[in-house]
Amino acid sequence: MDLMGGMQKVMRRMLVARGVESTTVDVAGQALHHYSLKGEGKGPPVVLVHGLGGSANGFGRTFFGLAKRFSRVVAPDLPGHGFSTEYCGGELCVRNQFDVLRAYVEQVVGEPAFVVGNSLGGAMSVNLAAEYPSWVRALALVAPAGAELPEAENTALLNSFVVRSPAEARAFTRRLFHRPPLPALLFAYELRRFYDTPTVRALTAEALATRASLEPQKVRNLAMPVLFLWGGSERLLPSVTLEWYRAHLPAHASIRVVDGFGHVPQLERPDELVSHLVRFADTSGL
Repeated sequence: MDLMGGMQKVMRRMLVARGVESTTVDVAGQALHHYSLKGEGKGPPVVLVHGLGGSANGFGRTFFGLAKRFSRVVAPDLPGHGFSTEYCGGELCVRNQFDVLRAYVEQVVGEPAFVVGNSLGGAMSVNLAAEYPSWVRALALVAPAGAELPEAENTALLNSFVVRSPAEARAFTRRLFHRPPLPALLFAYELRRFYDTPTVRALTAEALATRASLEPQKVRNLAMPVLFLWGGSERLLPSVTLEWYRAHLPAHASIRVVDGFGHVPQLERPDELVSHLVRFADTSGL
């Protein structure tokens, strides 16, 4: 029995029952699943971008809080993640993921948005804002990847996604959270179903081979409002990531280290994450 897959479907049914649309759209020639919720606020659309092995479901508990402040909340499952087709796009897997995200914002969102990216989704959101700034009203980076790391730390980070035993699964789960909930530890070994996929394997292999990182100048030149959130309990990304972003983000960026946040606050502390995003939108005039 695919326990985690079943839990993902239950989550989707719960969201749909509360008014969230769950549909598949054709983006850049690929079938892409996404969630969409009409908001009550006057702010721009919010685009929520998950990380490696994650999915739009991870942001599910933020949808309704964000919908009170913004006009629409959308969250795609990037290729090979969540309910989207298991497809990577050949050897240039990272570029494929980015190209689909760009096309999604242009074709489906269709207007400048407040883009919120977590982990690898954060790195892709930086590239989106740098290369296509007309589509990004503001940018929020939640424990973003993309920093240039020493070879040993880069290799250790990518190898941590390889889960071979229940003990390794529990260790990986502890790195994701400030305080892992008991069910997450009990079913940690099931997480391998999210990370042991052709797409995730291709992405990690490409990252190991190329050691690709964001170009510092792209980060420095971000002109839109930028929020950077880093967990006081971040254990997945090495601390040099925070140092790298501090060194390269523009002076107007708001950098916050938040006690009680781990790598995925959208899962562990969704209401607090929403509060940070809404306050940032208020102060930025979105």
